[in-house]
Amino acid sequence: MRPLAGAVAGLVSAGFGVAVAEVLAAATRPAAGPLVAVGGAVIDATPTAVKEFAVRELGTNDKPVLLGVIALVVAALAAAAGIAGRRRRLVAVAGPALLGLAGAGAALSRPAAQPYDVVPSLVGAALAGLALWWLLRTKPDPSGVRVDRRGFLRAAALVAGGAVVASGGAVAVRRSVGGARARARASVRLPAAADPGPPVNAGLLTPNKDFYRVDTALTVPRVDLDGWSLRVHGMVDRELRVSFEDLLDMPLIERPITMTCVSNEVGGPYMGTAKWLGVPLAPLLRSLGIESGAQQVVARSVEGMTIGTPVATLLDGRDAMLAVGMNGEPLPLEHGFPVRMVTPGIYGYAGSCKWLDSLELTTFDQFDPYWVSRGWAAEAPVKTGSRVDRPKPFTRLDAGVVTVAGVAWAQRRGIKTVEVRIDDGEWATAELLPVPSVDTWVQWRYSWRATPGPHSIAVRATDETGAVQIQDRATPFPSGATGWHTISVTVA
Repeated sequence: MRPLAGAVAGLVSAGFGVAVAEVLAAATRPAAGPLVAVGGAVIDATPTAVKEFAVRELGTNDKPVLLGVIALVVAALAAAAGIAGRRRRLVAVAGPALLGLAGAGAALSRPAAQPYDVVPSLVGAALAGLALWWLLRTKPDPSGVRVDRRGFLRAAALVAGGAVVASGGAVAVRRSVGGARARARASVRLPAAADPGPPVNAGLLTPNKDFYRVDTALTVPRVDLDGWSLRVHGMVDRELRVSFEDLLDMPLIERPITMTCVSNEVGGPYMGTAKWLGVPLAPLLRSLGIESGAQQVVARSVEGMTIGTPVATLLDGRDAMLAVGMNGEPLPLEHGFPVRMVTPGIYGYAGSCKWLDSLELTTFDQFDPYWVSRGWAAEAPVKTGSRVDRPKPFTRLDAGVVTVAGVAWAQRRGIKTVEVRIDDGEWATAELLPVPSVDTWVQWRYSWRATPGPHSIAVRATDETGAVQIQDRATPFPSGATGWHTISVTVA
């Protein structure tokens, strides 16, 4: 068998095996699929600098790109196995076996792994090996040089067709399950807040569909609403387990809160403001009796993510909550349905766990949460910042009065002033629009009489403590980016 035929045999058999594995995972636990499991393991093992580069350069496309790269690597290895096995089929079968073991090992390595998570990868590998064995059994012609092309092509087409059918099955199962989850979310009727908080101008809020999403989940975790419960345990006098309905029966608060991702570069898009509806966390924790010495609350999600929040932060009067609603709706699936934590004033990686499963009160030295164990700061107050949203960078403007506008933020402290500088001129004070609380960003605007030529526009904010936004540029790692956002425009 020629190398090209061996490569084709390896590719179609691997495609068949992966498709079968994915349909099995879709029907049980999507996180157990080999591509997702290996992708999660790769994310965990990737150095922080590489992760930050991916977020910075690829944005929300980082996950599809990662899965695509993994698929290409699998394809290359499968093709190599097919080529190597065109003379010795036992050598070829070793390829799918190793890939299956890699997928099964990756599935077991995930924080929320179950023993049966190995099944999709192992079954897929076994079927891929059998398919490859069958394809490579094609007899050469009497000369020993050419293969039976028609027979091989018929066999390859049959295996490829099986892969297509299995892939279609995986898509159908995902859609069916996704539809059921969407219907479960749609069936939720959120009660009115016992404490609705201050009125909010709708223009201050970010629509749910536009709200940023940064997390490590390669597939949105499945949560069975009827079977879901939240466990609060650890250094408390009395443990608690509550259902979703139990939470809805508690007095709820609704608050506008701006959330910021620590991965946000200067002027970056990873922040948004929403009205969050939820159970206030401080009185809930106090009602359980917090033991002396408890230092952090470790939140765990259903897919195993761990996020640690200082106990002192949760008890200092801010509106930290177990959120069940976002902008008047149940939480979107991708934003943590049915329940997530929201902690104003600290970056999301330290206080806003999605798809919440449990809360454990413990100490800092007993446990390092996911991001802290990778070098990020244990305490993560949001830094004072500002951004120019209008005009956009490199815009061509007409001469005359131009409105420069954007947002500034200093959650828990509030914004005192925002200043704008054109080129190397003096700083000028911008107008601040009203805000409902210190936990939201502030919208600002400035009227600039633009003259022809190239110009730079810079912005800086001063918070209510009198601290001016840090000028020196720093990358997000390990505690958030700093620097003045500056854009360039041309005036005709």
